[in-house]
Amino acid sequence: MIDLKHFSAETLPEVRQTFLDIHTEVRHRDFGITGPFHSVERFDDRLTSYASRPGWSAVVGYEGDEPVGFAFGMPLGPDTRWWRSMTTPLPPGVTDETGSRTAALNEIVVRKQWRGRGVAQQIHQAWLDRRTEERVTLLVNPESGDGAVQAVYEAWGYTKLGEQQPFPDSPVFASMIRPVRIS
Repeated sequence: MIDLKHFSAETLPEVRQTFLDIHTEVRHRDFGITGPFHSVERFDDRLTSYASRPGWSAVVGYEGDEPVGFAFGMPLGPDTRWWRSMTTPLPPGVTDETGSRTAALNEIVVRKQWRGRGVAQQIHQAWLDRRTEERVTLLVNPESGDGAVQAVYEAWGYTKLGEQQPFPDSPVFASMIRPVRIS
């Protein structure tokens, strides 16, 4: 049984090191993802930036005292840069943001021992359960797991809107979206 604990920007200092440690374990050791974009320093910079925005929240899953994974994100404000790096043209209005229309799931990461047990979906759902936005978006590297990671998101109700490259040294990501609440 996984226990789920919610965090806000104010309580981020309690779990920052947990995020950095899990990022290093999963991205670097498990998947061998390296390069400047994936460095712990750049991840920490992005975490700091995301957590500085209104409405940022996180969920960490625990088995006993052991952290097993996390998810975090925030709402997209009217001045968001989220959609500016789209390489695929989108229909008018799709990227109009109000601060309450779309939540961005910035990260969801689960340690190897807990993968394949529904833990990621539990963490994801716990994060969504406290969101008040209409829809949620995320970015996924379509090459991750030879497409298996994107297929998981599709099974959770996400559809691909297009592609974007938010940083010059980042991968080209599939931009995906779904309603926060699915009946």
